[in-house]
Amino acid sequence: MTSSRLPGKVMAPILGEPMIGRQLERLSRSARIGRIVVATSIDPSDDALVDYVQRLGHLVFRGALADVLDRFGGAMAMVPEADTVVRLTADCPLADWTVIDATIDCYREADADYASNTPAVRTYPHGLDVEVMRREALEQAVREATDPYEREHVTPFIYRRPDRFRLAYLSQPVSLAHLRWTVDLPEDLAFVQDVYSRLYPANPAFTSAEVAALPRNSSGAAA
Repeated sequence: MTSSRLPGKVMAPILGEPMIGRQLERLSRSARIGRIVVATSIDPSDDALVDYVQRLGHLVFRGALADVLDRFGGAMAMVPEADTVVRLTADCPLADWTVIDATIDCYREADADYASNTPAVRTYPHGLDVEVMRREALEQAVREATDPYEREHVTPFIYRRPDRFRLAYLSQPVSLAHLRWTVDLPEDLAFVQDVYSRLYPANPAFTSAEVAALPRNSSGAAA
């Protein structure tokens, strides 16, 4: 809720529901994800977010506002049986469960410690980012990372060390990296609200291909 560029964005309305609710609805369609845990902060500004997410039936972990990596460690501890962690950011309400599942499959097929769909030359729109990692790799990051950048951005401790961790990446044949679907600014939120108003009423399970086909996306800007 303390986003500097768009405060309160995760609770901004999209067709009458908070943005985080719309995203969680899409994530629930994944065939690979077993349990969703929302990792947020102990800052009082996140109280309303926590109440809403818990009413939806999801687990919530609250930790230090500045130490996002530690929050992921706490969230992971709430599901002790999980051997794999999927990281998704809460400002991507056009998340595609088929891309999530394909990234998890890439991780499994490569027997990797970490996999994502954001290699050095990305091909997916900004806002469809997925990171998958072995539980042990994330536990090592939580214990050992001291760089403030690695504490804030969660996964750099892992993917910066290819000599230590096995990495794998997913790409698609036609790049859509020029498209921006993440919500950082008011115009991003307006775009997502427009997408939902045009696609959701006829098909709540609209796909990323349908979003990409909308005329407004023909000149989408990269992040």
